[in-house]
Amino acid sequence: MYDMSVSQGHPQRWLILGVICLAQLTVLLDNTVLNVAIPSLTRELHAATSDIQWMINAYSLVQSGLLLTAGSAADRYGRKKMLMAGLALFGIGSLAAGLSGTTGQLIAARAGMGIGGALLLTTTLAVAMQIFTPEEQPKAIGIWSAVNALGFGGGPLVGGFVLNHFRWGAIFLINIPVAVLALVAVVVLVPESKSPGGDRPDLLGAVLSTIGMAALVFAIISGPEHGWTSPRVLGTAGAAVLVLGAFARWEGRVAEPMLDLHFFRNRQFTGAVAGALLLMFGMGGAMFLLTQHLQFVLGYGPLEAGLRTAPLAVTVVLLNFTGLSAKLSARLGTPVSVALGMALMAAGLVAIAEVDSGGYAGTLLGLVLIGMGAAVANPAMAHAVMSAIPAEKAGVGAGINGTLAEFGNGLGVAVLGAVLSSSVASGKTLSTALGAGQLVGAVAVLAGGFLTAALLRRAERVGA
Repeated sequence: MYDMSVSQGHPQRWLILGVICLAQLTVLLDNTVLNVAIPSLTRELHAATSDIQWMINAYSLVQSGLLLTAGSAADRYGRKKMLMAGLALFGIGSLAAGLSGTTGQLIAARAGMGIGGALLLTTTLAVAMQIFTPEEQPKAIGIWSAVNALGFGGGPLVGGFVLNHFRWGAIFLINIPVAVLALVAVVVLVPESKSPGGDRPDLLGAVLSTIGMAALVFAIISGPEHGWTSPRVLGTAGAAVLVLGAFARWEGRVAEPMLDLHFFRNRQFTGAVAGALLLMFGMGGAMFLLTQHLQFVLGYGPLEAGLRTAPLAVTVVLLNFTGLSAKLSARLGTPVSVALGMALMAAGLVAIAEVDSGGYAGTLLGLVLIGMGAAVANPAMAHAVMSAIPAEKAGVGAGINGTLAEFGNGLGVAVLGAVLSSSVASGKTLSTALGAGQLVGAVAVLAGGFLTAALLRRAERVGA
């Protein structure tokens, strides 16, 4: 087992980072690749709108519900073991999805993929934190964040390319060789690490957190379609609040909690959590609107739309892989880096909404600005979250980081989708309504930047 106290870092840490980023990329591509296959699924599987929603939501519901539990399991049983299990489950789920003959089979396969995805998203970041020295962690997290952006932006592009040449099942089957390659590399290269305390499993906490988070995300997903005041949404949201309240109460009483609530007394941790949530709220919703802007307003097909979102990912990759964002963050400090990055992202959303709205020039400018901001802000906040948590709880920290991303993204899509619907219902054109949603997202991101910077600055002054 790799000694987490080694000050020099693991001798093969950069190669290991490449392996875990490959695993991460597989999961992230699948988060967005299904969107471009909706017409094919509707035609070939005779899928209704509700079927399509469940194909997408089964994955996100299971994954978001299990992130905290997966992170805790990784800390207790070993991060390498959980990474291997995640890759195996994700590969098996992808095979089942690609060979599905009915909508029910595909929905079940997607749920299985969500279990693997939860294990992968928590263990990749946790392993990265274990194998690098504190001085190298910002650069390593920057590369990890760049892969996130590459997966986010590359999904529509990969999906569009595959669908132009193969049937829809191929978008899942292409995961299998990547998962197998990553699994072999993990077995050979990645060191094992786990919490030295050997905490007893918090089974009740795991059950409560999984049910509560899944119910909360389900309520958010259901809101735009069924109405925010419908019995379905209010009932599910109420149940989520009760269950998560019970989870918090239990975690405060149990001797060895899955989620130590004392983390939230750390101002650095609280500030980074607030910023990450608002950033993903604004960005998730705004990027959801962007795909509609490119296809319905500018008239691009799925592959063309995917190509035209690429500048965002390319900008993030260039700035993070070259180490420029890590150097800038080291010079400016975390609070200023977060504020600057999120201000750039907000400016990018405004550009998409307001600059040359009849063409692609404003969108291109906006995507580059968003990419620049994300390259600076995202790694800084991820590092702030992870460094505020003891090393032996790295899996739980990664679970919190992933949960925030899932929750913020889902909430952003729901709320900004509601802004879009109400704007269209009031008689505005689709282009104007999409712009209004982008501006709401810009305000959320900008507010998140100032709030996070203020909290992080205060934490530095008082020593957290």
